Amino acid sequence: MNKDYNHGHRHKFLLRYHLILVCKNRRKLLSANNISSDIKTLAIHIANSHNVHIHHMEADKDHLHLMIETTPNINLSDFVRTLKSYTTYHIWKEYTPYLSKCFWNERTFWSDGYFISSIGEVSSDTLKHYIKNQGKNT
Repeated sequence: MNKDYNHGHRHKFLLRYHLILVCKNRRKLLSANNISSDIKTLAIHIANSHNVHIHHMEADKDHLHLMIETTPNINLSDFVRTLKSYTTYHIWKEYTPYLSKCFWNERTFWSDGYFISSIGEVSSDTLKHYIKNQGKNT
């Protein structure tokens, strides 16, 4: 991952996030069949269509970690909602018999929420120190 900033017409930016999606009821669905690899393929497709770059992605048994980079015009909650609904729809289409045993009448895959955190290039202490000292050497 390089530290080069992206450029817009009148702005520079570097927007990176750690996103975690958890399977409904923490069910260990990502270790079954090829679900994990299929979800990764679907996630890449959705990310590409939404101008989101996935730097790293890995699945544990019951959750998916993504390190993503976006542009300022991306609405993260819309992206996550689309990612979750698209993967759920296609995974159910492919694995209906297996998922029906796990969820009975509910066509779900992910828990309702998600975790997202920005990723900076410096620690928060370094940034606090930098901001505190602005204008002191002039």
